[in-house]
Amino acid sequence: MSWRCHGKDISELVDNLQKHGILTSKSAAEAMRQIDRADFVPEGGSSYADAPQPIGYGATISAPHMHGYCLSLLAGQLKPGASVLDVGSGSGYLTAVFGLMVGEAGRVVGLEHIPQLVDKSIESIKCGPAAHLLESGILSINVADGKQGYPQAGPYDAIHVGAAAADLPKALVDQLKPGGRMVIPVGQFMQDLMIVDKLPDGSVKTHSEMGVRYVPLV
Repeated sequence: MSWRCHGKDISELVDNLQKHGILTSKSAAEAMRQIDRADFVPEGGSSYADAPQPIGYGATISAPHMHGYCLSLLAGQLKPGASVLDVGSGSGYLTAVFGLMVGEAGRVVGLEHIPQLVDKSIESIKCGPAAHLLESGILSINVADGKQGYPQAGPYDAIHVGAAAADLPKALVDQLKPGGRMVIPVGQFMQDLMIVDKLPDGSVKTHSEMGVRYVPLV
């Protein structure tokens, strides 16, 4: 039903994601409604269409239904005060949403390997209600190899990966807290959205949530 989730504005888009059972977290919906997708989609793009949009440099901002699924899958970890790693942060849209969800007691780190996208994403975030989190350092976006994570700010309650890894990166699993969860697309032509849960004893459980198509994590 994801193709039915277009909206005329961000509010209607979020309403439709909720209506079709994709965005199931109330706190995620509230945060997503506050961060206007139009600030993150280049001029000429379709900000509220339920489809990926190009943002330059061979990258895209994911379709809203994929943002909705990932936010719902991570909602149990995205609590005030949580620490979050956003790998392949791209446009910065979800990074900003994560920031609103974890608040001023939390920490959000975005990683993107294309410097121009890092600069663009920071400017986009400054347009909205997560701007103060950038200014205070609670939210940051860094040029880095996302497959290696960002151990200096870890471990993390939640890790979101916005591009497909060929295999599950051990460095990212290592940076999950016990009780933490990672959502990551894995595979090349055929990809699965994998859920990686680190249990309180440090053991790891994984399962595939659904088949997906993402740009590769490089």
